[in-house]
Amino acid sequence: MDELIRNRREEDPAMAVTLSESTLARLPAAVARPGYDRARLRPGIVHVGIGNFHRAHQAVYLDDLFAQGTDHDWAIIGAGVRPEDAAMRERLLAQDGLSTVVELAPEGHRARVIGAMIDFLPVEEGHAPLIERMSEPDIRIVSLTVTEGGYYLDGDGGFDAAHPHMRNDADPAQPPKSVFGAMLAALAARRAAGVAPFTIMSCDNLPSNGHVTRATLMSLARLRDPKLADWLADRLACPSSMVDRITPATTSAVRDRVERDFGLRDAAPVICEPFRQWVVEDDFPTGRPALDTVGVTLTDQVEAFEAMKIRVLNGGHAIIAYPAALIGHSLVSDAMADPLVHRFLDRTERNEVLPFVREVPGTDPVDYLALVAQRFSNPDVGDTIARLCLDGSNRQPKFILPSIQDNLRAGRVPEGLCLLSALWSRYCHGTAEDGTPIPPNDPNWAALTRRAEEARHRPAAWLEMREVYGNLAASAAFADRFDHYLRDIWAQGATPVLQRFLHADGQD
Repeated sequence: MDELIRNRREEDPAMAVTLSESTLARLPAAVARPGYDRARLRPGIVHVGIGNFHRAHQAVYLDDLFAQGTDHDWAIIGAGVRPEDAAMRERLLAQDGLSTVVELAPEGHRARVIGAMIDFLPVEEGHAPLIERMSEPDIRIVSLTVTEGGYYLDGDGGFDAAHPHMRNDADPAQPPKSVFGAMLAALAARRAAGVAPFTIMSCDNLPSNGHVTRATLMSLARLRDPKLADWLADRLACPSSMVDRITPATTSAVRDRVERDFGLRDAAPVICEPFRQWVVEDDFPTGRPALDTVGVTLTDQVEAFEAMKIRVLNGGHAIIAYPAALIGHSLVSDAMADPLVHRFLDRTERNEVLPFVREVPGTDPVDYLALVAQRFSNPDVGDTIARLCLDGSNRQPKFILPSIQDNLRAGRVPEGLCLLSALWSRYCHGTAEDGTPIPPNDPNWAALTRRAEEARHRPAAWLEMREVYGNLAASAAFADRFDHYLRDIWAQGATPVLQRFLHADGQD
């Protein structure tokens, strides 16, 4: 970017262009813009959960597809089911649904404006606008990024029928509270109108996310409307997918940086790493966009890709997050520059995670781990430890516990993962090693902090959270090592315990 122009913008922020459809022609030359006529787009997808990840991932792939001049009847209509989604709707509609995506490559940052979303439905209690739009025949896919906690699973991974939202949505007389209740209401309307069901595509980090999606929806349908469940049984498609792109949170500093560096004023920009991957099961009875032409892998082996990513990358996030938070690191790249944290990641992954990763076509697990470590170490991404620590009570059962269980079934005690569980408990106590308070970072934070205080003196109390650990507390080997590590962390601190752990493994 021309240094003179940059300096002038810093002196006069009014030079920046406010993002909207009418200003696309005036964007700075360094900013790429949609390579198609957005007025010709027609909807085919309702996406629930228009957060940063969706806009840096699925929306980017569709933006690439539309730029090829094809599939213009697959544009996105945004939607949300949480009150906070209304604020995102307001920001995005003010700029005609456009978003700036900035790829933070070490060799140079690249900005593009994406235009694949053409509307954002009102966010209302009871979800009437969402239900009405999903009922229309032109919507052939409903896709989801509603976080791991949005699928209503119990501690054993089954359907949580006791959840208040599910109890409510099981009653046909009540307006739905969840996206699953809203989808069932729309599917009932489609059935009544003789319209085939839409395909439901989860884009969340869940093992077998398509199977989980189907199980939750069908379980709720059996409770709410058994005849609808019978109609859906052999008609509903829920393809699994594996999604991957590190996408940090947008802060005021990010917005200021986009304006300063690219001359673009965007109320909701997205920053992300250059890497992206999307692997999808090709099961779309009512059609799909030609995603395979823009780099999406269509395969019947999604679960292998997915298991590797969830265990190595998402599990790796947890492995570095809690020790880094306790030690005092705030950025992921800083944590990776700390030999203690980096070696803990490498040792635990190689010894306790990779041995149980299924074979993935064309991918070597050791090479994949090296790629993950490289991505974590990118200082330009600015990803935060706080983000990686978020929502541990939902993420631990999905990203960490399966590896623990595989080790135990193989007759091995996963020392590193036992230590990680103890570090998470210590983190949830709410203070770092230096006494700095840790802000609430989990939907169940109050309950977790109470448990962590009890576990400080009686470690078994932590493992008694069946909604997290299931029956894992019954494993004497796991419980014993967890007890040992948690007591040592409280007595000596996380750093000495990590050092001794790595020294015992010959990594000192």
